[in-house]
Amino acid sequence: MHCPHCGNEDHKVVDTRDAGDAIRRRRECRNCGQRFTSYEHAAPSLLVIKRDGRREPFDRQKLLSGIRIATVKRPISSDTIDSIVKHVEDQLHSMGRAEVKSSVIGNFVLDELAHIDQVAYIRFASVYLDFSDLAEIRTELDRLMGRLVMTTQ
Repeated sequence: MHCPHCGNEDHKVVDTRDAGDAIRRRRECRNCGQRFTSYEHAAPSLLVIKRDGRREPFDRQKLLSGIRIATVKRPISSDTIDSIVKHVEDQLHSMGRAEVKSSVIGNFVLDELAHIDQVAYIRFASVYLDFSDLAEIRTELDRLMGRLVMTTQ
């Protein structure tokens, strides 16, 4: 682990606490003296089946990164993004499967983003659904608008 302030690897743990689904550790860099927080999550044994049939371990950071990219410059807090990831993880674990298709994960994320931010939804969908032209984007926009109308009635 590197210090986010100076990049040094030498740090000490100042405090450790249980954060529910993770272990929260306060660390202090021995180089610059700055403190930072890290969260440790148990490594899931879940495998993700990709579109091409490959299987790879579920990566929470990859999911978090994809959602962060979709929410860049949107009024969405880090806490909200973390809660999306946690909710998706909870849904995956509640399925009780050892393997899950990437499309299932993508749909869970889209369901969450649809209620939070329409622009982030379309950004995530544009990568996840791999649109090939504007007509497909328009179709997805219409689907999102129909979904929003149904939830407000």
